[in-house]
Amino acid sequence: MLGLSGGIDSSVVAAIACDALGPEHVVGVSMPSTYSSEHSRDDAADLAKRTGLDYRVEPIQPMVDAFLANLSLSGLAVENLQARVRGVILMALSNQEGHLVLTTGNKSELAVGYSTLYGDSVGGFNPVKDVFKTRLYALARWRDEEAVRQGQTPPIPENSILKPPSAELRPGQLDSDSLPDYPVLDAILAGYIDGDLGRDELVAAGHDPALVDRVLRMVDLAEYKRRQAAPGTKISIKAFGRDRRLPITNRFRETARPEPETVPTAVMSSTPA
Repeated sequence: MLGLSGGIDSSVVAAIACDALGPEHVVGVSMPSTYSSEHSRDDAADLAKRTGLDYRVEPIQPMVDAFLANLSLSGLAVENLQARVRGVILMALSNQEGHLVLTTGNKSELAVGYSTLYGDSVGGFNPVKDVFKTRLYALARWRDEEAVRQGQTPPIPENSILKPPSAELRPGQLDSDSLPDYPVLDAILAGYIDGDLGRDELVAAGHDPALVDRVLRMVDLAEYKRRQAAPGTKISIKAFGRDRRLPITNRFRETARPEPETVPTAVMSSTPA
């Protein structure tokens, strides 16, 4: 079972699950809110039709409104509330029917903490945990092209691949409001995480220094979220939770290294051994 939003992450996870288990063993749950676009709802329904999985719709707005009638929340807290209501629905259905909940966060999001604890991060297994967002798009395109090559229906709607990524937790929201564009972000993350490059090496590779500082700080601060994430498939040299861990509480920050001090030759020669 997984939350099916019509976005690229859940679409790829749904396709993987259907390929692995058969669509008759996969449940996709659309959980629209007031901010869910019509095209996202249509894309989720389109994927369900293409794959043949068990498709359900559980609107979350009445549940969100019940919380807001009893709690004074605004801004980011309301955005996260929507994600957590969705998490509660998935886990409740899992308890009731015995399904394993698949979470759909990719490696880029896990790296920088772009997820909601006990919300979109809930689940027992994550097939794309070690897949950067840019590679996720490549996987989606490959899967559809492979289906065409075999004379089958492509499982992932083209609109899910082409539209700008968005969590749709507020009006007009885009991932790019909070994060660098994914090709830029993933290049920094791949160097820092998979390549063990430090701040200076990333800047020397041509990345903007201010952006490197921002991304590396997000990665280091998000360790506590990654520790609570579901286990998932390992496909890279450095998978979170297995090959790369930081202390959750620490004062370490990957910053520019100071230039070594130079000592005058005359002083060096007069210093006792």
